[in-house]
Amino acid sequence: MFYPEIKTALAEISRITIDDSRKEKLKVLEDYLLMTLRTRKKSTLNFICTHNSRRSQFAQAWSMLMAEHFSLNIASYSGGVEETDFYPSVGDALMRDGFKVTPHSENGVSIQYREDVEPVHFYSKLYDQGDIAEPPFAATMTCAEADENCPFIPGAEIRIPLNYEDPKVSDGTDREADAYFERSRQIASELFYTFYRVKQQL
Repeated sequence: MFYPEIKTALAEISRITIDDSRKEKLKVLEDYLLMTLRTRKKSTLNFICTHNSRRSQFAQAWSMLMAEHFSLNIASYSGGVEETDFYPSVGDALMRDGFKVTPHSENGVSIQYREDVEPVHFYSKLYDQGDIAEPPFAATMTCAEADENCPFIPGAEIRIPLNYEDPKVSDGTDREADAYFERSRQIASELFYTFYRVKQQL
C-alpha cells in the first residue's frame, strides 16, 4: 500500500488539466507504451536530462509510482549526459507528496513510496553507467539541452522529447521550494494522464 500522503497526492494529481499541446507530445509516449506492452508485455523508459539532477529524477520517481498505481509492467530509469549531484530540492518536493526520502550511504538519496518495498537509490549518473536501462528502451528527453547535445543514444529504439522548464532558475530564491514542487506535479500529472490512457486501452 502506498503511504497515505501519496494516495492524497494522486487524487489531486488526477485532477490537473493537461494542455492540448502537451497531449500531442505525450501521445508519442502513449503509443510507444501501448506497442511495447502489447508485443513484449514490458516497456522500459529511460528519462534523460543534462545532469540527471532534477527533471529526469522527478520523472523516474513518478514513473515508477504510476506504473505500480496502474499495474503496468514499465521499468523506469534516468541518466544524464554529464554527471553531477542529486539536487536536494528534488527530494524535498517529493516528500511534500508523501515519498520517503533519506540520505544514501554513498551519494544521492533513497526513495520509497510504500513501506513493503526496498528503497530505490537515486543519484546523478550518466545514462549508460551505473543502474542503467537495458535495451531496447525509449530515451525520454526531459530537457532540450540533452536532446540537442546527445544526438545518438545506444540502446534507444525511439527518442521522445518531453522537455520541461528547469526549476534550477529558482535556486537560491524564495520561489525555490514552490518551483520544484510545481515541476514535480507537472511531471506527475502528465505521467498519470499517459499511464491512465495506456491502462484503458490494454
